[in-house]
Amino acid sequence: MDKKPSALHEREGVSQQETTSAAAAEKIKLSRVKQNSVTDFVTGILAGNITLLSKAITLVESTNTKHQQKANEIIDLCLPHASNSVRIGITGVPGVGKSTFIETFGKHLTAKGKKVAVLAVDPSSSVNKGSILGDKTRMERLVTDTNAFIRPSPSGSSLGGVAQKTRESIILCEAAGFDTVIIETVGVGQSETAVHSMVDFFLLLKLSGAGDELQGIKRGIIEMADAIVINKADGENIQNAKIAKVAFNRALHLYPLKESKWQPKVLTASALHNSGIQKIDKMISEYLVLTKANLYFEGKRNAQNKFWLLATIDQQLKDNFYKKNKIKKALQEEIDNLESGKTTPFNAAKRLLKM
Repeated sequence: MDKKPSALHEREGVSQQETTSAAAAEKIKLSRVKQNSVTDFVTGILAGNITLLSKAITLVESTNTKHQQKANEIIDLCLPHASNSVRIGITGVPGVGKSTFIETFGKHLTAKGKKVAVLAVDPSSSVNKGSILGDKTRMERLVTDTNAFIRPSPSGSSLGGVAQKTRESIILCEAAGFDTVIIETVGVGQSETAVHSMVDFFLLLKLSGAGDELQGIKRGIIEMADAIVINKADGENIQNAKIAKVAFNRALHLYPLKESKWQPKVLTASALHNSGIQKIDKMISEYLVLTKANLYFEGKRNAQNKFWLLATIDQQLKDNFYKKNKIKKALQEEIDNLESGKTTPFNAAKRLLKM
């Protein structure tokens, strides 16, 4: 008697892995075909395509070698169409109201027909390297404005919390037709120094009634500022803001006249109540008229380009050094020798650099 076939046998033609793999491979191929070319990016950016501008900035920020190569090509082709904006750096301690100020100021500019790009550098965690990137949620009105573009970027481990690729992002935004580029720094560490070296006008936001007036007599950040704005000058804080304004004005007059021949000003404002914003806009316009007339504006941009050329060389040399496998192995050996007291940091560094 013949045995009945088992119900557990494998039927022919069911679940062939080769077919699934081929379909997946085809899908990957199609997705690669759909990737935008350098020409697509440049054409789109020059036409003001925000989606392609965002994708291009993502390529700029990527650490992938192929992405970096593609980004460099895009930047080179966009460069002739850049440098036509006013670059404004805005800094201040956390809680001073930077995001609210930038949103109110940005809305004021777009109402005048300006196109505003905001490059907001978000602090990265030193523990897990992550960033919240919450500027878009804090600027609800500006983010929906068709004449505005907001791009939060993680600060990473670059100088003072300023994203290493911010300068390239500025070029792309300018090529996309944005005539005002605002760079918001995290307001800690050396971020102010880095932002100051890539903007035309440097604005420092301060709070009144918080003991902050005493900072006016210190050098450093105050010296770099082209203007100080006492924010949150509203309600019961108006009188404190006036007192702070007097204190900062006195401090600013202790410093020698800037190379730009511009005397830094102190103004009060309430970004929340849209107060004092028009005066700030007028002040920046006066600064631009003066510095373009005495050629300081052009000279400063040339000096900034030289600074970033040398900074990029330094960074590239450092990156190339640490990427070498031979260095990685030798570095660990030198660290072991340091821990066992067999060498000094200076001798270990000399041996590594000789390699």
